[in-house]
Amino acid sequence: MGVFTFVCRRSGNEWTAKQLSGHVEGSANSTYDLQRRLVQAVVAVDSSGGVQSSFSLISPSSAVFQVIIGGGCGGAFIGGGVPSGGAATGSGGAADPEAPPAEEKKEEKEESDDDMGFSLFD
Repeated sequence: MGVFTFVCRRSGNEWTAKQLSGHVEGSANSTYDLQRRLVQAVVAVDSSGGVQSSFSLISPSSAVFQVIIGGGCGGAFIGGGVPSGGAATGSGGAADPEAPPAEEKKEEKEESDDDMGFSLFD
């Protein structure tokens, strides 16, 4: 798992990014293009798993961008399902025996102000 953190700054119409501890850098005319270029640069360095990213504006002219490679947390499905060079195991479509059963959803009853015994405007 690799974590790449970038400090991003805007100067004029251009956004630039420098890795906090490393040598990966990038620049673009928009934050969207900058994020795409940085993810491509990070994947060129470390392509060991799925990609997650987070972009947070700190001010109108500065931001923090983080790219996480691998990790597999969060329960999201990312990728094609078969590792490169590997073969798919034949499960015949059966469910994973170690998978937990699906939880039943319980409807929660909304409480009204009347149930609390007081009102905000008393």
